[in-house]
Amino acid sequence: MKAFMLCAGKSTRTHPLTVDLPKPLLKVMNKTILERNLDALQDLVKEVVLVVGFRKELIRRAARDYRAKNRGMRISTVEQKQAKGTGDAVAAFSRKAKAKEGFLLLMGDNIYTRQDLSRLLKKKDAILSQKVEHPENFGVLLTRMTKGKRLLKGIQEKPKRPKGRLINAGAYVFQQGIFDHLKKVRRSPRGEYEFTDAITAYAKETPVEVVEAKEVQHISHPWDLLTINELLIRRMKQSEIRGKVEKHAVIKGPVHIGKGSIIRGGVHIEGPVVIGEHCSIGPNCYLRAGTTIGDHCKVGNATEIKNSIFFDHVSAGHLSYVGDSVIGAHTNLGAGTITANLRHDDQGIRSMVRGKLADTHRRKLGAIIGDHVHTGIHTSILPGRKIWPGKGTRPGEVVDKDVV
Repeated sequence: MKAFMLCAGKSTRTHPLTVDLPKPLLKVMNKTILERNLDALQDLVKEVVLVVGFRKELIRRAARDYRAKNRGMRISTVEQKQAKGTGDAVAAFSRKAKAKEGFLLLMGDNIYTRQDLSRLLKKKDAILSQKVEHPENFGVLLTRMTKGKRLLKGIQEKPKRPKGRLINAGAYVFQQGIFDHLKKVRRSPRGEYEFTDAITAYAKETPVEVVEAKEVQHISHPWDLLTINELLIRRMKQSEIRGKVEKHAVIKGPVHIGKGSIIRGGVHIEGPVVIGEHCSIGPNCYLRAGTTIGDHCKVGNATEIKNSIFFDHVSAGHLSYVGDSVIGAHTNLGAGTITANLRHDDQGIRSMVRGKLADTHRRKLGAIIGDHVHTGIHTSILPGRKIWPGKGTRPGEVVDKDVV
């Protein structure tokens, strides 16, 4: 069986991290979403076809790099010429789906487990589901019980008053008949062809089983990366140190240190913490639990990093505090850059998404900073604020609104 993964979309909810980067290439614990899903599919399918569009060359390069390191499973791509919705994306690969054979379909911006995909692949026509705390942000599944099986009746897209907590987790196994219904789909009110409309029509004629997932991670907003990073990093049980640790550095708890990295004297690390390859950490800095540092990063004197994600080539030279933040690649934090991650009134933090304030459902959230950003010395960034790629701040600036 072939697997198809939708990687063509341009995500705006995850700005500023995805202004120039496809969402499947965002990293959690120094591994991209794409890599994690390809890992989960190893030995389950013979071939994975990636549907590409936005910055397609980056997805193709990542696929080639993965294929060079992991033999066995074939990886190819097909292009969605225009962004007309998930229905159009599925239509783009329909010719590559073998006649009389079912196929697996995944959303490229979710993270799936091998166990859930294996269970799904045992079905003929099925949709993966998941119970969540805020179903109003997803497609809510309407189901019925028939002969001990939960079958799909329909899908409510982001209802204001959900009829349940069971949502569409974005993974499917279907037979060729789904394509007949896809041809009849009309544009939705937002001007796109929705694959879920074809699924609802298909389910009226063909039993579509609802399989509840053990774990699916959804990346809808930038702070979701922090939530997933927290979950995965706390599962670390043992340390793996492949770099150099100087005398008078203190390491507590599970810590992964990549090859070529150096931990200098006076550094205090409280795991779980992940540090990539060829990094310079210290002297005299403090890395707290939940932190992931990418490759070729620098954390200098008297800097404290707490529960944050650094992408590759980030420098936080000295005298800075970064808490509950995501820092894009090739960003330089000037001396004394401070990210505030807690409101004075202790209320939940809200952040701008598509021009509107969105509830992050987080009590603590620092800054979301894009690639190639330079902050001036003594920059202070208020909770939940964002800085777009290539932008910067002046010395002593207080960032009280997004820098776009």
